[in-house]
Amino acid sequence: MTESLPARPDVAPAGPWSFPLPASTTLPNGLRVHTYDLPGQYVVSLRLVVPLSVRAEPRDKEGVASLMSRLLDEGSTRHTTDEFTELLERKGVAFAAGLSDGGMHVDIDAPARNLGAALELLYEAVAEPAFPEDQVRRMVRSRLAELEQERASAPHRAARELAATFYDPSERASRPTAGSAETVRGVTRADIADFHAAHIGPTHASLVIAGDLSGIDVPGLLAATLGEWTPLPVPVQPALTAPKQAGDARRIVLVDRPDSVQSEISVACAGPDRHVEPAWAAYPVLGFVVGGSPSARIDAVLREEKGYTYGMRASFRPRRAGGLFVTSGSVRTEVTTAALELVLDILDRAREGFEERERVEGVDFIRGTAPGRFATADAVAEEAAGLVLDGLPMTFTTDNLEAMGALSVGDLDAAYRRFVDGRWCIVVVGDAAAYAEQIRALGRGAVTVVAN
Repeated sequence: MTESLPARPDVAPAGPWSFPLPASTTLPNGLRVHTYDLPGQYVVSLRLVVPLSVRAEPRDKEGVASLMSRLLDEGSTRHTTDEFTELLERKGVAFAAGLSDGGMHVDIDAPARNLGAALELLYEAVAEPAFPEDQVRRMVRSRLAELEQERASAPHRAARELAATFYDPSERASRPTAGSAETVRGVTRADIADFHAAHIGPTHASLVIAGDLSGIDVPGLLAATLGEWTPLPVPVQPALTAPKQAGDARRIVLVDRPDSVQSEISVACAGPDRHVEPAWAAYPVLGFVVGGSPSARIDAVLREEKGYTYGMRASFRPRRAGGLFVTSGSVRTEVTTAALELVLDILDRAREGFEERERVEGVDFIRGTAPGRFATADAVAEEAAGLVLDGLPMTFTTDNLEAMGALSVGDLDAAYRRFVDGRWCIVVVGDAAAYAEQIRALGRGAVTVVAN
């Protein structure tokens, strides 16, 4: 006797989902606070962001802002470096700080029961940093070593050359955000302390707090800590404009690394920032369809069909103003020219249009995975901090996901053609002698060979 199997249940479409909205307030000293009460998230995430343009750095001291941010947890006027480190460990506080295109960020994760201690240490770090002389020297040495590591890494080397080639040499964006060896080597403690005093204060800063805040007097804790941060006459930031492109950006640069068994390929053109009209929604979908997954157009050919690579990715990378559309990945040296030709052909042919199937797959993936991507306090805090630095409303994430659902194939076609015109800035890091003449024969632009 055969038992009949139950009918397969229908898979219902996902229900509506929204990125949470914060309770927002401004402290008397100007610090804006955005609080997300997330029940069950017992590790609270703090993100302090200070709008800061690296264009404010002196030309001969570029990297001073990055060094300043990295030194914030190296002691305060109240605690030595060792004492500060011990307090972080004793209270279970994870501390990190750095610099992005949008500004300085300080990231803290701590158990909810130790939120008060975390805020105290955050206050000391940003309002009363000591910048010990020995730690400044150590951090300078660390950055110099980091530059050598970046030079040895093909992806990092390609990214650095791409920026230097694409942007006009007068633009800060053409040079490393954390500074070069020439500029970092001369940075002193006085330079760092002076830069901090001139640019870091609560007036234009924002704090995001995300986690289970039940039973916690957040306003009281803030008043006793960051509420005491003294406002400073922070100078007006430079006008927010997209960096100028170099006049000869549309060319091919081969960074020569003799005997390299792989080549790192980077192909780029201008892209939008998240303020683009009519909406940013099309660009994450385009990135996914062209090169955001193993089933995307690029990997379908270069990985699955040809076996040239383990994977290449394409994405629109927004800055605070302007941005890039970048495709990058590594291939075997002997197929470098063929791989580059295929990548350019795929990118160019995408101007002919996209398919409804691709639109559905891209939209469904990004919208369907959003609840999982933002399921933790640190992910919520990170997204909110990014919105603050980009000057976007806290409803942006939800509005953007909703706008994706309304996209048509025609919207994708128009958005892609708006920025992708077939004129590319190309960087290849590898054994240039093995393929330089072949790449010249492609006729895709002037070819320059530079040393690694």
